[in-house]
Amino acid sequence: MTEPVTITLQGPPQGKGRARAFVRGGRVGHYTPQKTRSYESLIFGAAVDAMGERPPFEQAVEFTLRAIYPVPASWSQKKRQSAITGEIKPTKKPDLDNVLKAWNDGLNGVVYRDDCQVVLFAVEKRYGPQPLVVVTVRPIE
Repeated sequence: MTEPVTITLQGPPQGKGRARAFVRGGRVGHYTPQKTRSYESLIFGAAVDAMGERPPFEQAVEFTLRAIYPVPASWSQKKRQSAITGEIKPTKKPDLDNVLKAWNDGLNGVVYRDDCQVVLFAVEKRYGPQPLVVVTVRPIE
């Protein structure tokens, strides 16, 4: 059995930005915003470090993502504690599906050959003492 790989990236979760369009010379072009490209580059680097010498998975995989959001500093100590224990959930931007898209694209070609191999997603959005994203990709035998 092939071992799963876990990638951790410190800092607040970021979502994949919407592609932008422009017109140049009568033609429409598209580009990915710089903030999204930078974040996906950080994901890519963390994935390369986590994989080491391992080749990308070739089989179906399970993708688990936990996005830990920072607790607002303006909240009372009691409310902060409720958030950290999971009683209060983060219903704020970025949307969880956009965070997932950024990570799925950032891991493509590094952890798995192609994102079509992902057959199961498990995602969670919660508050924590330190903002970060933890992703585990587990091959399905």
